[in-house]
Amino acid sequence: MTTDITETTEPTNPFDARGPFLLSLFMTLVGYSVLVALPAINSAWVDQLGFTEVQVNRVASADLLGLFIGAVITSLLIRRSNRQHLIYLGIGLAILANGLCTQFIDYPMTLSLRFLAGLGSGFYTAVAVASLGANSKPREAFNWMLLAFAVSQFLELQLIPRLTMDGIYYFFIATYVITLPFVGMIPAKGIETVHVETTLTNQRPPKLAWVGIAAIVIAYVNIGAYWSNIELAASASGLDSEWAGQVIAWCSLLSFVGCFAAMWVLKRFDYDRPLLVTFAFMIFAVSLLAFNINAALFLMSVAMFNFLWIFIDVYQMGGVSVTDRSGSAAAFIPGAQGLGQTAGPFAASIMLDLGWGFDGVFVLCGLASSCALTIYALIYLRYRHQSE
Repeated sequence: MTTDITETTEPTNPFDARGPFLLSLFMTLVGYSVLVALPAINSAWVDQLGFTEVQVNRVASADLLGLFIGAVITSLLIRRSNRQHLIYLGIGLAILANGLCTQFIDYPMTLSLRFLAGLGSGFYTAVAVASLGANSKPREAFNWMLLAFAVSQFLELQLIPRLTMDGIYYFFIATYVITLPFVGMIPAKGIETVHVETTLTNQRPPKLAWVGIAAIVIAYVNIGAYWSNIELAASASGLDSEWAGQVIAWCSLLSFVGCFAAMWVLKRFDYDRPLLVTFAFMIFAVSLLAFNINAALFLMSVAMFNFLWIFIDVYQMGGVSVTDRSGSAAAFIPGAQGLGQTAGPFAASIMLDLGWGFDGVFVLCGLASSCALTIYALIYLRYRHQSE
C-alpha cells in the first residue's frame, strides 16, 4: 500500500527491543491459534461432539466474531489505555471461556462460549499485532511473525487431531497461561508517548490504511470460508480423510516458503504489483475446487492457498501499519481478519443449508478474492506515479 519508504526512528522506541518483540510474536501465535487450526477443530466438533457441518461453521463464526469485536474495542482504546491491562483482560476471558467449554458441550452453549473465547482473543491479539506494527520496521516484524505462524500452523495441525475435545481446550488455556509472567515486558503506551518519529517518502494518506483494513476483511472472507470447509469438502468428495488432513498439515509448510518469497520480493520490487499478481493466483487456487474435487486438484489448491495466504498477509499487514503509525489501524487488523473469517464460514453455512454444496462455497472464495484484488488495483492505479 505504500512505496519507496524510508523509516528513521529514535533508538528509544521500546517496541524494537528483543523482549517486547519476541513476546508480541508469541502472543500473535497464541491469539491466532484457533484460526490456523480451524480445519482440525471443525472436524473434532463433528466427530467428537456430533455437530453438523452447518453448526461447525456457525461455531467458528461465533469465535471469530468475538475476535472481531475484541479487536474493535482495543482499536478504540489503545491510544489512551494501558496495553498490559488489555492483555490481562483478554487472557482472563479466554481462559474462562475455554475452561467452561470443557463443562458444557451442547451446541447453544458452545456457540456462546466460543464467542466469549474469541472476545478475549481479540483483546489479546490486537495488542500483540499493534505492538509489532509499532516496530521501526513493521514489514520485517510481520514477516517474522508470519514465518513463526507458518511453523506453528504445521505443528498445530499435527497436534490438534490427536487431542480429545477437552484436550484442545486445555491446550488453548495453557498457551495463555504461559504468557502471564511476561506481560510486563509489553510497553504500557504506544510509540507516540515516547516521541518516535517516522519519515515516509511519498507517504500515502493515513486514512488509506482503513481502505487496507476493508480489503483485509474481504480477503479473509475467502480465507475463512476456504479454511473452515476444505477438510469437510475433501471428505464429502470421497477423499480419504486422514490423507486430506495430512495434505493440509504438510502443505501448511509452504506458508514458510511464502514468507521467504515475500521477503525476497520486498527487497526487489514495489509493494503494489506483487500483491496484485498474488491475488490473481489466489483466485485461481480457490476456484479450482468449484468445478471438481479430486486428489490432484485438492493437493494443488491447498498447496497454492498456503503459499499465497501468507505472502498476501505480509503485504496487507505491513502496508496498514506503515500507512498509519498511530497504532489504531494495526490494532484493528485482527478484528478485520476476524470479521472476514466470521462472514466467510457463516456465508458458507447458509450455502450448505440451502443445498448449494461445497462448489458454491469455493465460488464465494473466488469472488471474495476478486473483490480484494479490485480494491488494490484501484489503489495502484491512483498512486502508481509514486513508484515511477
